[in-house]
Amino acid sequence: MNQFTVPQFIDVEDKIFGPITTRQFVILLVAGLVVFVAFKLADTALFIFLLALIGGFALVLAFVKINGQSFHYFILNIFQTLRRPSRRIWRKAYSKSELLEFIKEGPVPPPEEKTPMKTAPATRIRDLSLQVNTGGYYKGE
Repeated sequence: MNQFTVPQFIDVEDKIFGPITTRQFVILLVAGLVVFVAFKLADTALFIFLLALIGGFALVLAFVKINGQSFHYFILNIFQTLRRPSRRIWRKAYSKSELLEFIKEGPVPPPEEKTPMKTAPATRIRDLSLQVNTGGYYKGE
C-alpha cells in the first residue's frame, strides 16, 4: 500500500529574513518607498506626520493579528459585514391596489376551534410501558 506524506503546517507563512515573512517584507518595503517619496516631496512637519501615519499603518498591517487572522483579512471582513450584514429584515410595503383588494375581501374569518385530543388513561399508559419494557412478555388485562 502506498503511503503519502500529508503537509502539516500549511497555515504557517514562509520566513525570509529571520522572523519576517514575505508578506510582511513586501508591506514594509512599499511603506518605506512611500515614506521616502514623502521625505523628498514634503516639508519637515508634513513628513513627520506622514511618517507616523504611513509607518504606523504599515506596522499594524504587517504584524498585528486579530483572532489568528492577519489584520488585512480582519479589515476585509469588516467591510464585507458592513456591505452585506447577516441580519435580514423584511419590510413588506403594500401598494394601493393591494390594500384595496384586502378591503374588498373583508375581514378574515376566525380559525375553527380544534377538538381537544383524547388522553389515554394512566393505567393504559402503564400497561403499554410494561409491555415495551418486558419485550412483549407482559400481556395487559
